[in-house]
Amino acid sequence: MQIFYSPEFAKRYRRLPRAIQKKAEEKEQFFRINPFDARLKTHRLHGRLREFWAFWVDYQIRVAFKFLDNGDVRFYAIGDHSIYQKL
Repeated sequence: MQIFYSPEFAKRYRRLPRAIQKKAEEKEQFFRINPFDARLKTHRLHGRLREFWAFWVDYQIRVAFKFLDNGDVRFYAIGDHSIYQKL
């Protein structure tokens, strides 16, 4: 599986505190092994966002992503729940 990062994801990631960036990198390693690892709390979003999924970096921070048709993944946003408003 290859992971692609949207420009919005990259911009939001750079703005995070270094400690959160480090947590996000650790969670991405779990994700690469198994996107449904229980430590990630991966879940499908609902309503107008039903084509997106999200996983937890920590209690407040999420990564919103999509599974692509070829088995790869695109990360669209990272941050608190406000990220869902801009997807």
